[in-house]
Amino acid sequence: MHDDDWVPVSRENCNWVDGPFYHGTKADLPVGGLLIAGFTSNYDERVVMNHVYFTAVSKGAGLAAEMARGAGRPRVYVVVPTGAFEDDPNVTNKKFRGNPTRSYRSVSPLKIVGELESWELYDAEFIRELRRRVEDGLGEIIN
Repeated sequence: MHDDDWVPVSRENCNWVDGPFYHGTKADLPVGGLLIAGFTSNYDERVVMNHVYFTAVSKGAGLAAEMARGAGRPRVYVVVPTGAFEDDPNVTNKKFRGNPTRSYRSVSPLKIVGELESWELYDAEFIRELRRRVEDGLGEIIN
């Protein structure tokens, strides 16, 4: 797709977006369970999330899992949105035109339909630097 062809994903036109979709976390969740909004952020316990976030890029979900708070192991779940969704405004158009990370959010639950056993990992130094930035309050792209 050429940059000039980019169309923002909104709740009204999300039906054309193809999955599969992924959600990264350290929580141990059951297949068949639902991810719902209204809980604290995976990255900042002071923030209650109004949306559930997900991506069509497994590596991106893996990054979210690596960055998540908690003692569990990083997990990437395969999810299906149960309702309308939109581009994640925290990343859309922030550094690149459009939504190259294919990141989305929804107020509706995401149904867990599977778990990835492996995904492409980021460099460990990149993860450490990103964690430092989040701790310093500079990691807005993560929330």
